[in-house]
Amino acid sequence: MRLHQRGMEAKVDKSSPSLPKTILLVEDMHEIRSLIKLFLGTFGYVVHSFACAEDALALFNPHTHDVVVTDNMMPGMSGEEMSHIIKLRSPATPVLMYTGHFPTDCSCLDGVIQKPASLPDLKEAIDKLLSLRDLAPVN
Repeated sequence: MRLHQRGMEAKVDKSSPSLPKTILLVEDMHEIRSLIKLFLGTFGYVVHSFACAEDALALFNPHTHDVVVTDNMMPGMSGEEMSHIIKLRSPATPVLMYTGHFPTDCSCLDGVIQKPASLPDLKEAIDKLLSLRDLAPVN
């Protein structure tokens, strides 16, 4: 059964633990992006994936996206630059960088996974960030 349908994202109450968590994935390499999306989907995550930061930012919604996972080095805007914009829009949204090019400024990142790292390592980091977010007090 698919609980998360197109056009319904803004109406979904994400505070319910039974609903799937939604990831905004930004990775310019199609094969890697598809593999990550498929892998995380097998664990019940809903993954909205984009090839560039600009497209991801155009559709980013802190009420829909529980966590952002991004590469760093991409054509156009870097993941590092995008993370600053995400945090300006939604300081509580965790941003995890999964990259082969370590960022120079990690101030807007909640974690960095250096490639080559396994997909289970990525999932573990996402799970940890989401559990910390779920424990944070609501203001």
